[in-house]
Amino acid sequence: MTEKEKMDATLSEKVVLQRPFGTAAERARRSLNAKLSNPLAGFCHTELRKQGRTFAELHEMGDESDIRAFELGAVLAQFPEQYDKVAGLTNQEKRVLRREFTHRWSQPWKMYAVITLCSLSAAVQGMDQTVVNGAQIFYKYQFGIGNESIRNAWLLGLINSAPYLCCAFISSWLTVPFNHWFGRRGTIFLTCCFSAIACLWQGFVSTWWAMFVARFMLGFGIGPKSATVPIYAAETAPLSIRGALVMQWHVWTAFGIMVGYAADLIFYNVDSTVIVGLKWRCMMASAMFPALVVCCFVFACPESPHWYMRQKQYCRAYESICMLRNHKIQAARDLYYMHTLLEAEDNMKLGRNKILELIKVPRNRRAMLASQIVMFMQQFCGVNVISYYSSEIFLEAKFSPPAALAASLGWGLINWLLSIPAVYTIDTFGRRNLLLLTFPLMAMALLFTGFSFWIPESSHNARLACIALGTYLFGVVYSPGEGPVPFTYTAEVYPLYVRSCGMALGTATMWFCNFLLGVTWPSLRAAFTIQGAFSWHAGWCLVGWWLVLLFMPETKGKTLEELDQVFSMPTRLHARYGLRQIGYFVKHYLLRRDIIPETLYEREELVKAQDVGFNA
Repeated sequence: MTEKEKMDATLSEKVVLQRPFGTAAERARRSLNAKLSNPLAGFCHTELRKQGRTFAELHEMGDESDIRAFELGAVLAQFPEQYDKVAGLTNQEKRVLRREFTHRWSQPWKMYAVITLCSLSAAVQGMDQTVVNGAQIFYKYQFGIGNESIRNAWLLGLINSAPYLCCAFISSWLTVPFNHWFGRRGTIFLTCCFSAIACLWQGFVSTWWAMFVARFMLGFGIGPKSATVPIYAAETAPLSIRGALVMQWHVWTAFGIMVGYAADLIFYNVDSTVIVGLKWRCMMASAMFPALVVCCFVFACPESPHWYMRQKQYCRAYESICMLRNHKIQAARDLYYMHTLLEAEDNMKLGRNKILELIKVPRNRRAMLASQIVMFMQQFCGVNVISYYSSEIFLEAKFSPPAALAASLGWGLINWLLSIPAVYTIDTFGRRNLLLLTFPLMAMALLFTGFSFWIPESSHNARLACIALGTYLFGVVYSPGEGPVPFTYTAEVYPLYVRSCGMALGTATMWFCNFLLGVTWPSLRAAFTIQGAFSWHAGWCLVGWWLVLLFMPETKGKTLEELDQVFSMPTRLHARYGLRQIGYFVKHYLLRRDIIPETLYEREELVKAQDVGFNA
């Protein structure tokens, strides 16, 4: 194909994207989604002031100063960054609004309480996952499942993965009813109670099946919490720090993973002569302490204003959001915008059957495909093989038990520290680019780790160093890439009216894959050898690279309206675009040619393509 023919083919694809393709219902959905992107667009300031006053008076929001706040807040909600153009603001109010953008972390202490709550809840999640790593070294022998038989390998995997079996099939789907009945704080309190009780229960069991039941019940504390805490953070945070707060879920889950490894090492030297298995019982029960702190702390935080609005408790929503903002005009602005979004969603005549909408609507189906890919690959890249079984892996490499636990702690520390820069990189490099860069590196790290087991035991120090280095390198490239991207990506790709269902589906998929990893690794290692098991997950990393290249559009810096445009593109066109990117990479970075990358999603380019195509 000549260069001219290639350009014509690319042009025709862009023209197809810009044309109003699809049925009338599909075009209506795109129009409604665009409306949801900013329901206040198109109103003049006078009309917005009138709407804000009417809303405040109707719901008896307070005195005249509060009504004035809603008048100005309705105008500010249209375009918050254009506060300088809003008439009637005092100089002090303008300083407050300006500081919101120049000093985004200058927030009331109640907002920091929410941040602390979210951080501790995530730490509970991470610690739950890793205390089992060290404890299984000991309890498998006490339960009589320590010998290398096929049955025992499956039983050990089933015990370790039991919470995530519960999450995948039961508890993740309880997120919506729990939030409806108990609110965000109530759901967090209830699930942390489940976590604390189940963790304590694990420390008292004496048989493998009792451990399985206790860990299965732990899933009721993990599933709803893993979806509720990011939602709570997003609904309470100001726009300027919302993305960073939602990202904290991954950062502090990684912190909890590290603390779990530390607990394993701390309790390793506990005397178990008086109480049989006391060291592993302390390890398993230690995960209850962060959960207890959250239970004591959670009701010191305000309830989500969004939840109050859903319950038609407008005054309580206003009181709540005033605690989370520096000035009542900011609170009125954010609350009124929340109200208009909820009204726009409730007035939609489409999308009443949310589950079917995920599958039947092409725009939603493409978003679901991309979301499911990143959620699936978060587990099948092999990360939780290391989280759950690193101590076993290091023991197989002939580490001593204390050295194996210390090496696991080192991996947890790297996983946490390297996840912190993701707050910056995820919006700088983009979600898709991070995954395309890190998947091949993860594959190489896994292959390096697995092949290091072939180093002769006579070269003991080199063997240990290479195995530890391989796992650490995997943590270095996983933490800023496939670690934080899936939850962030899933939370933003769906239209608002199906976002909760999409998030529940993504969470359930992730936990089910987590379960599969935990239950199959002991048998996989026995059947494939340790080298083959690591190579298996390295192969999945390469599969994930191709899936991301072909089926995962970039979402960095795009509004809801722009995302509708991106996900309305036929899948085959995006796949062809992904393949063309390989050619660009080779020519630009390897052959050092000065060529311009293709800008498939840029509106200016699409408009030019449309004009040329329709005038031809």
